[in-house]
Amino acid sequence: MATTDAVEETDALTIGRRIRQLRTARGMTLEELASAVDRAPSQLSMVETGKREPKLTQLQAIARALDTTIDALLEGEPLDERSTMEIALERAMKGQTFRALGIPSFRIGKSVPDDALAAMLALHGEIERLRDERAATPEEARRANVELRHLMRTQDNYFEPLEAAARRILDAVGHPGGPLTQRTASEIAAHLGFTLHYAPDLPQSTRSVADLANGRLYLSSSVPAKGDARTAVLQALSSRILGHAEPRSYAEFLRQRVETNYLTGALLIPEAHVVPVLQDAKARRAISIEDLRDTYSVSYETAAHRFTNVATRHLGIPVHFLKVHESGTITKAYENDDVNFPTDRLGAIEGQMCCRRWTSREVFEVEDRFNPYYQYTDTGNGTYWCTARVEPSSEGLHSVSVGVRFDDTKWFVGRDTPNRGVSKHSVEVCCRRAPAELEERWRTQSWPNVRTPRTLLATLPTGAFPGVDTTDVYEFLEAHAPA
Repeated sequence: MATTDAVEETDALTIGRRIRQLRTARGMTLEELASAVDRAPSQLSMVETGKREPKLTQLQAIARALDTTIDALLEGEPLDERSTMEIALERAMKGQTFRALGIPSFRIGKSVPDDALAAMLALHGEIERLRDERAATPEEARRANVELRHLMRTQDNYFEPLEAAARRILDAVGHPGGPLTQRTASEIAAHLGFTLHYAPDLPQSTRSVADLANGRLYLSSSVPAKGDARTAVLQALSSRILGHAEPRSYAEFLRQRVETNYLTGALLIPEAHVVPVLQDAKARRAISIEDLRDTYSVSYETAAHRFTNVATRHLGIPVHFLKVHESGTITKAYENDDVNFPTDRLGAIEGQMCCRRWTSREVFEVEDRFNPYYQYTDTGNGTYWCTARVEPSSEGLHSVSVGVRFDDTKWFVGRDTPNRGVSKHSVEVCCRRAPAELEERWRTQSWPNVRTPRTLLATLPTGAFPGVDTTDVYEFLEAHAPA
């Protein structure tokens, strides 16, 4: 039996449309139903249009007149397509978007064609999408980053579904284990129904473009000298393996990007092979990110990322990871070893200045770029050891570092380094503020012209795939599609 609470919780628009749908199905006019329930037709019309919420006693009378139950009016069969569209449009007209644009609401009469309703709903949906796109502020990006890093920390940066996906693909192509060859990457593409095509005019805003209709994967024909052709192919295929749909928010875009990079690493450095390798290295107290890089012929950054995936789960070693631009700005970060990285008020690490005393900054001053740099750093939260390297990128030099707590240093090559620093980056006077003498002398006598990093203003480019010029992509596909 329906209750008053159930009536209040059910949308008046939906109840009204159900009443009208049942009335018309029984061949009753509005006047006939109004007479049966002893109400004026105008009053019943307001109920059917959702402008008046019916009381329980009135609903009971209407249900009897329609030879149905009150539960059928509240939770009956789904409405027909027309009624569903009318309700959706009426809700839209009452919403913030219509009000913000100053569009007055109007009565949806029977004479309004279904196609017109569908078109207006489509326009409303597109306006909502554009509003959400513009609302994707840098603050939203930082919040999304914080939430994602929290998820990574709770799982020790280990994602079993992604590891399982990598295993299925490697088994499907008969990969024997060990480092992934370029030929195997091509076999994975063929297994997924793609042929590889290299184009000199790939849109500049993309790393690759997949033609899903024709099963063609386009990559740039001008791979940088230090580039890894496997990575570009696997990153493109990873989204197809994981069934990614067009991202509906920046948070979803960010999550997809992390999943894509994770799966690419899991394919290049298979779990079944790397875990025994690292367990043996730990037993010999000889863990080395450089050895991981060389064994699997990947970049130092890929090796460092992959190490963080398996270090805690399979080796019992909490770790931290940093990627720092030569300007000192942190661009990527992960930690589950209680290291105290600088954060903003939202808890975001990315975008913060890395401490000048930290390994990730000190390594830029080291002339020897052939050998890795190691350093112990004393902090207010204990002592940490890090290994770091400097690598070039399209945005300039970046340092990539992996570190552990002092107690875990015994498992790594480089633990005997004499390099040591003291960092108090959680304290303002550590390095984010100039020494008092210098500040007193120059604060009012200087005016620097800020060189704003391009990536700072491009944190959240527009589009479902931020930063991608879809017109370029569509024109490229049109030009290269098979006849």
